Amino acid sequence: MAEPLRPFRLRGCAGPQKFGVAAGSLRGLLRKGCRLLQLPLPGSRLCLYEDGTELTESYFRARPRQTELVVLGPGQSWRGCASDIERLLAAFCSQQDAVVEAARRLLTDERAPHRQKLLADLIHNLSENILAENKEDDKKWFEGLESRFKNKSSYLRHSCESRMRGYMREVSGFISNVHPAARDAYRGIIELMADKLKSVKYNGCYFDRREDEEAARLCTAEGWFSCQGPFDKDECPCKHSINPYSNRESRILFSTWNLDHIIEKKRAVVPELAEAVKTRDGREVNWEYFYQLLFTLDNLKLVHIACHKKTNHNLSCDKTRIYRKRKQTHEIS
Repeated sequence: MAEPLRPFRLRGCAGPQKFGVAAGSLRGLLRKGCRLLQLPLPGSRLCLYEDGTELTESYFRARPRQTELVVLGPGQSWRGCASDIERLLAAFCSQQDAVVEAARRLLTDERAPHRQKLLADLIHNLSENILAENKEDDKKWFEGLESRFKNKSSYLRHSCESRMRGYMREVSGFISNVHPAARDAYRGIIELMADKLKSVKYNGCYFDRREDEEAARLCTAEGWFSCQGPFDKDECPCKHSINPYSNRESRILFSTWNLDHIIEKKRAVVPELAEAVKTRDGREVNWEYFYQLLFTLDNLKLVHIACHKKTNHNLSCDKTRIYRKRKQTHEIS
């Protein structure tokens, strides 16, 4: 006895056109789909549109009527809805100017506030020029900046360097709180830190998307930064992300993000350094440990301003790393 026909919606992976097809078996449905899409039957298969799950005969019989399926020919693949999104984004990239112009035309006649905002956001996002690096390729991005900045990376490196210099000034300014007998030693440590910072160009590479500075960067090669969340959680709950290379507005907004010290600079690190110098009693202060806490990603993370906790973190320095271990010396008798 023949199986009753059940209706499905079929489409290929290369386009959105759909076909209504009825069949009583998986093999029969696949045969009809291949005929419609002009695909060879050997090596072809059917999968679910939403997640790419490949159909078996038993799974086919369990699917409800009008399920949307994708017919795949030999060598073709389908990753669910993500495949459609990739195709849509590719179309946007290839026809970006036309999409922006069409959205602008719609916006001139649109009266609904919500749709107006959606169109305006679309135009804004599609008008981004993320890959542009030099001033002549994206002049609007550089509006309001000093003329000495000729490319985006140089400005963002300068921004990071300015933050590091600010941290250094805070460490230097704390010297009035250091015990008078320990101030010369404290100054010596400041000089060592300053020399190290200069040697690494004030860690400006943290905000640099250049591929030759892959190590220790906060951003991706394209320039995207992600909020690393409150200090006591694994990740940002709101999934904040930004690309300051994209447009002028994003560049300005990015300046409000914080490089947050996990072990706090003012409350913990600098006072602990001053105390270590005061009570060293002939021991050598491990200034490089304090340098890591003050100026490197060992103790710094990028945080959206809304995720920046202003309360006391209640974290302290590692007491076992404050002083260097003395090297053993052996006299020859």
